[in-house]
Amino acid sequence: MVKFTVNGIQAEAAEGTTILEAAAAAGVFIPTLCYLKDINEIGACRVCVVEVEGSGMLVTACNNVVEEGMVIYTNSPKVRESRRNNVELILSQHDCRCAVCSRSGNCSLQTIANDLDILELPFEQSFPKSDWPKDFPLIRDAAKCIKCMRCIQVCDKIQSLSIWDVAGTGSRTTVDVSKNRKIQEADCALCGQCITHCPVGALRERDDVRKVVDALADPEKITVVQVAPAVRTAWGESFGLSRDFATAKRLVAALRRIGFNYIFDTNFGADLTIMEEASEFLEKVKNAEKETFPMFTSCCPGWVRFLKSQYPDMVDQLSSAKSPQQMFGAIAKTYYAQLLNVDPSRIYCVSVMPCVAKKQECDLPVMRDAGAGQDVDVVLTTREICRLIRAEHILPERLPEEEFDAPLGTGSGAGVIFGATGGVMEAALRTAYYMVTGRNPDPDSFKKVRGMDGWKEAEFNLAGKTLKVAVASGLGNTRRLIKAIRKGKVSYDFVEIMACPGGCAGGGGQPIKDGQELAKDRCQVLYGLDKRSNLRFSHENPSVQKCYQDYLGAPLSHRAHALLHTDHHAWSMPGETGE
Repeated sequence: MVKFTVNGIQAEAAEGTTILEAAAAAGVFIPTLCYLKDINEIGACRVCVVEVEGSGMLVTACNNVVEEGMVIYTNSPKVRESRRNNVELILSQHDCRCAVCSRSGNCSLQTIANDLDILELPFEQSFPKSDWPKDFPLIRDAAKCIKCMRCIQVCDKIQSLSIWDVAGTGSRTTVDVSKNRKIQEADCALCGQCITHCPVGALRERDDVRKVVDALADPEKITVVQVAPAVRTAWGESFGLSRDFATAKRLVAALRRIGFNYIFDTNFGADLTIMEEASEFLEKVKNAEKETFPMFTSCCPGWVRFLKSQYPDMVDQLSSAKSPQQMFGAIAKTYYAQLLNVDPSRIYCVSVMPCVAKKQECDLPVMRDAGAGQDVDVVLTTREICRLIRAEHILPERLPEEEFDAPLGTGSGAGVIFGATGGVMEAALRTAYYMVTGRNPDPDSFKKVRGMDGWKEAEFNLAGKTLKVAVASGLGNTRRLIKAIRKGKVSYDFVEIMACPGGCAGGGGQPIKDGQELAKDRCQVLYGLDKRSNLRFSHENPSVQKCYQDYLGAPLSHRAHALLHTDHHAWSMPGETGE
C-alpha cells in the first residue's frame, strides 16, 4: 500500500493503482472521455489530467499510478483551465447539434461540457464529412467522432475483428473502417459493441422508428410486435426505473398505448427454437458416424456472420434452425394469420431486440418463407423502442402491468434465459433430456453452463452418454475456442456462441451506461424469472404444443423445415474466406 493525498484527503491504495482509481476509492471523481478499464488506457482525450505537487506538467490520471507521498490536485486552477481548453478543442471538431443526436441526454462529452460551464466555443468549428450508407444497420457519423479510439480497442481486444482503425495524419487524423475498406466490404459482425462503448453519438444503429410509426398509422396493416427476452431486463434503465418495476408486462402496457394491435413474446419463438434445435442435435447424435461435431447454435446473427467470414468451412456445423426472431416472424405470417383469418400480407411484424445484427438478419433474402415479404418486417433495438415510448409521451412509471396476447405470448422460463450466455444451451439440454428419457430433469440440472466467464465447458450424462458442451460469449473468446477446436486441443458435442459479452443481455442494442458493464446484472434478472416461472421447459409450452398439433405436425417435419430452418450458404459475407 502507498499513502497519498488527493484534494487534501489523506488516503492509501495498493501499489500500482492508477490515480484515477485511487482517487475514486477516496471519493474524488475525475472525469474521463476515452478511458475504458483494461481496454483503452491511452490518455488520448486528456480530460482526466491532474496536478501532482512537484511535477512541472499535468499528468493523465487514467494511466499514471499513485506513488508514496504523492500530493494530487484534481481541480486546481491549472487543471480547470487545461481541462476546459481540451474539451473546447474536442468540441471544435465535434458536431454539437445535440438536439438531433441519438445520444442527447446520455452523452459523456455533453455532460462534461455542461459540468465545465462551456456555453460558447472560442475556436472555429471544423469537422469531417463521410459518405456512409444510410441503409446499413450500423451508422457512423464522422462529424461526431472525438477520436477517443474506444471503438478500435473494443473491436480489436474484445471482439477480435479489427473493423476500425486510425486513418489520416496530423489534423486529418480520424477513425474509419480498417484496410481502406467501405463498411459494406468489411467482415463486421454487427455486434454493436462499438456503439455501446462510444462515449458520444458517433456510432449508432440505423433508426427504423419512422417505419414503425408509418405502419401503425396504416389502417390496412395489422401490427404484430414481439419482445425479446433480454429487452425486459434493460428497457427501464432509460427511464430510471428499477428492474423489479420495469417488467415485461409494463412494457406490454406501453406498447399497447403506442398502438400495436398484438403484442407477443419472443420466448414463444425461443421455445420453438429449442424444439427444433434439440431435435436436430439428437438426430446428429444418433448418426454420429456421419456427422461433424460440435454442432453450433445458430440463434445469434452476429455469431453467424462471424463464422461465415472467419471460418466458412465450419458453416455446415451450424444448426439449421432459425433464430427465435425469425421463427416467430414465419409463424406470425402463416399460423397466426390463419388463426386471424386474414391475408398474411396485411401482417406487419415488428421485433424489439437487444441487437443490431438482427436488423441485417431480418433483411436477408432467405428470411421470407411465409410467402408474404420478409417474415420480420423491421427490427427496433431496445434503445429505439425507448425513444418511441418517449415520442408518444408515455410515462412508464404510471403504467399498470398488462398481459401479452395469446397464443404467441406464452413463453417458458427456458425461453427467457435465451437472453443470458449459456441460456440456449441450458434450455436445449432440458428438452433434449426429456426427448431421450421421457421425463423432465430437475430444471437446474444444467446450471454449470451459467456465469459470465467468456468460455465455459461442462459434461453431462444423457441416458448413459456423456455429452461435452461449451459456451462462449464475445467474439474474441469465440475465436480462441474455435482455434482450440481446429487444433484438436478440445472436443465438444454441442457449443453455444453469443457474439456479445454476457449474451443478449449485453447486446449492442441495449441502453448505454457509459463505463458500466451491466450484462451480469441483467442476466440475473432472467434467471430469476426462470426460477419463478410455472413453466420451465420449452416442450411444455401449451401454445407451442398446439402450434405443432394444429399446424407444424412435429419437430423437423416438412413444414417445420420449410418455415423454421434456413440455409446458411444461401447468402454471403464480404470476403467469405477462411484462415
